[in-house]
Formats: sequence, C-alpha cells, structure tokens
Amino acid sequence: MTVTRRSGRERVPPHPDIHTISLQQVLEALVEPVRRLIVSELYAAGRDLACGTIDLPVSKSTATHHFNVLREAGLIRQYYVGTSRMNALRRDEIDEAFPDLLRALVAPSRNVLK
Repeated sequence: MTVTRRSGRERVPPHPDIHTISLQQVLEALVEPVRRLIVSELYAAGRDLACGTIDLPVSKSTATHHFNVLREAGLIRQYYVGTSRMNALRRDEIDEAFPDLLRALVAPSRNVLK
C-alpha cells in the first residue's frame, strides 16, 4: 500500500473519491460482522478513534485487514497522529451518496456480530 506524505510528519493512506464508490462495494465491505462492528463503534462515538481503541474479537493483523477493506470501500478515512492510526467514519459523505444507509445498518436494536 502506498502512503502519501502531506507534510513532514503527517502520513495519509490513499482514499477513494466518494463519487467513485458503488453501493455494491459498500455492501460487500459491510457483509463482514467485524467490519460492521467497527462502523458501528465509529458511528456511536461520533468522533475519530484510533485502531487500538476499538475492542475487536480478532488479531491485530486481521483487524488491520478489516480497517483496510473499510478504507478501500470509502467508508472510513485514516490518518496518523504520531504513531496512532486514526479512523474517521465518512458519515456525511456516505449519507450524501447513500441516504440513511449507515443509520439503518447501525440501528441499536441489532447485534452487529450476528
């Protein structure tokens, strides 16, 4: 994966333009329960979270894979703060492209790991 440098200290992995992603890509990314859990945690937090602050039932390398899939599908934006990789749900952009999709997927009455 190519990492671009915006400044001497800030590294940002590539992110797709929201207008180039399809509903199919988004749904394929969200079919996996762990990825739905990540999206639900970011949605509920309402702020950016570091990878390690989301309690996931998978190994660190598997979690990295899931975060990458979400980024490549356009659901999250990742950036570094020091050595922490931060994750931001692209909520406004996703809501504009696919109205109410995120809200429907993270409804509190659903168990995202089922």
